[in-house]
Parts: sequence; C-alpha cells; structure tokens
Amino acid sequence: MRAQATEFLRALRRHRESGAGAGTQSGPGASGPGRTAPPADDVDAVRALRRAARRISGTLHTFQPLLDAAWAEEMRPELAWLSGTLAMEHAYASRLERLLQALHRLSGSSAFPAPRPADRTAGATATTTTTATTAATATTAAAATPVGGPAPARPASPDRGSLTVGAAKAGALLDRQLTLARTRAHSTALQALGSSRFHAVADKIALLASEVPLRAPGRPDRAAAPTPEATPSLDLRPLAAAAEERLTDAVTALPLVAAGSPYNAQALVHGLSPDPAPHPQDAPWHQVRLLLRLHRYALEALAGAGAGNDGNTGNAVNTVDVRLLAAGEALDRHRDASEAAAAAAQAARTPRIAPATAYALGVLHADQRHEVEAARYAFQHCWRKEPIRLP
Repeated sequence: MRAQATEFLRALRRHRESGAGAGTQSGPGASGPGRTAPPADDVDAVRALRRAARRISGTLHTFQPLLDAAWAEEMRPELAWLSGTLAMEHAYASRLERLLQALHRLSGSSAFPAPRPADRTAGATATTTTTATTAATATTAAAATPVGGPAPARPASPDRGSLTVGAAKAGALLDRQLTLARTRAHSTALQALGSSRFHAVADKIALLASEVPLRAPGRPDRAAAPTPEATPSLDLRPLAAAAEERLTDAVTALPLVAAGSPYNAQALVHGLSPDPAPHPQDAPWHQVRLLLRLHRYALEALAGAGAGNDGNTGNAVNTVDVRLLAAGEALDRHRDASEAAAAAAQAARTPRIAPATAYALGVLHADQRHEVEAARYAFQHCWRKEPIRLP
C-alpha cells in the first residue's frame, strides 16, 4: 500500500507539472499560465493516478480486517469515486472509436477511421477534444464512399446505398451523443481534480505513503503505527485465499457451458426488450471481472509482502499467471462490447430518426452482442485451462 501511495503521489506531481490542470491548482506546485506540456504527459499521469487509486481501493477491500476499520471505510468510497470519475472520459472516447470502426466494417467499406487518441485523462486539452470530434466526423462521412478495390461486378442496389447512408447517419448520431458525454465527463473530471474532496483524498494518501493504519491487537476500533517487528508478522494469505474463493464461486455460477456454444440462443432472450437498463445477463460477468481484479491485486500484495522475506512465500507468489491475464483481457472486452451495445441501443431510441439509421443501429447492437458472446467464449476457454506460471 505504501508503494501504491507513493506511485499516486508521483503521478499527482507529474499531473501538476504537465500544466493541463493549471487552472484548477494553486500553490507552489501549480504550473504557470503560460506553461504548456505535451498532452501525453498528462494522459500518462492521470492513468497512473487511476491505476494507483484502484489498487489501493482493492487492497483495502481484501485486507480490511487488518486495517483500522474507520479509516478503511472512509477511504474506500473516496477512492472509488476518484477512479470512476477519471475513467469516464476515456470510456466514452474508446466506446465511440469502437462503434465507428464496427460501422465501417459492417457497411462493407474498406476505410477505417483514423486512430483516435484514447485519452485516459481528465485533464486533456480542449484542442484534443476538438480534433477527435473532427476526425470522427470525417471518418463517418467516409463510410458512405467505398475506397479502393476493384469496381463491383454489378452496380450497387438502391437498398444497399440507403443502408450505407443509414450507417453514415448512425455514425454521426453516435458521434454527437458520445462526444457530448465525453465533454461533460471531461468537465466533471476537471472539477473533481480541483475540488476540496480530491485534495482531502490526496492528503490521506500522502500519510499512507509513510504509515499504514493497521488495526491494533485488542483494540479493533483504533489504529496503531506499524513497527518493523510487527509488520512482517501479518499473515495476508488467509484473506487472499478468501478473495480467490469468492472469485471461484462467482465463476462457478456463470453459464460457462452455454458460453462455449457457437450459437447461444439464450443470450438473445432479452435482445428486443424495451427496457433501457443494462442487459440483465451481463451483471454476473461484470461481477466476476471485479473479483478477478481483486484477486490479482491480492496476489500483488502477497508478492510485495514476500519480497522482503527469505521464505518461499515470495518465490511462490511473485509470478505471472498467464491464465489470469488472459481471463482479465477477455472480461475487459466483454465489458467494452456490452457498454457499446447499450450505447447503440440508446442511440436507436432517439426520436424521429430515419428508418435506415435505426436499422443500422440495430445491426450495430447485434454485432456488439456477438462480441459479448465471443468474449464469454474466450473467457471460458482460457479459464478451463491449467494455469501456467512464468517467472
């Protein structure tokens, strides 16, 4: 936890020095009004902020019985708020890029949209947002004009042309909606980074970098400063094993047999539901993704605890589980595809859109749901394999 707190403070200093958030900062560490820096520096800094906040929050969740109860209960929601706020802008940007690329692929055009910078920062400049919006509009217009390749053997039918126009209009609609949401998330993140709430969290993490508030033996409601003699005696393995057991139970409850089927008709049961809520079948998979992340963070904590000992604990844990990495990547794709499908369905509910536009959005929604099923199949395929550990 001290290492992650130090990484958080280092990323915060990089973010302040980048100059992107100069308008929200004060004091000697703030940047001057005329100072500029490459946007990539701020992107990496806020990404590191979010990563460190996630890991500290996950460690608090797993090893809370070893920590001061009042402090842990106060820190966890604040860290969740911070990491979630900083992640929204990147989520909207990557969702728009995913949907535009899918529209180009489904419309039969060989022209793909130009790579859009997936900003993971809340401090990206307005110029970056304007450039991304212009690029998205240009690539959407390119969907109506096939590029390159030999001429077709016969002229395209009027229906095919109307469907291509519908895909272009669907892309323009998604561009407007998701760019607006991204801009609002950008403003929200800037306000959060300049708020007193964020500075209070940063102050507590600064204290965490030097002292972890462990629970004192015999005094469960008060914290005690860890001593060099007491810190190594903490046994993290039972709590890490409990996190792994929760993950195993959640995976066991998943329909892995159905996920391994090439044509999973059960996944289409709610495909035409008018309910705008998220797909009901996705919630257990999202929960497994969170539990898998907590399990990985617990393994990292065990590796850090065993690094300073001469026993076998560090050597047994300080490895990379290829199966966990592949499963995490599959569940990340599952999350991205499910959220993209929900965005396409939400756009299709826009009043007074053309039938061709609604049809293109429906095809896009079905395509992303197929991506969801493919991610589920990939997860069950890698999870059933024996774990392979690399040094």
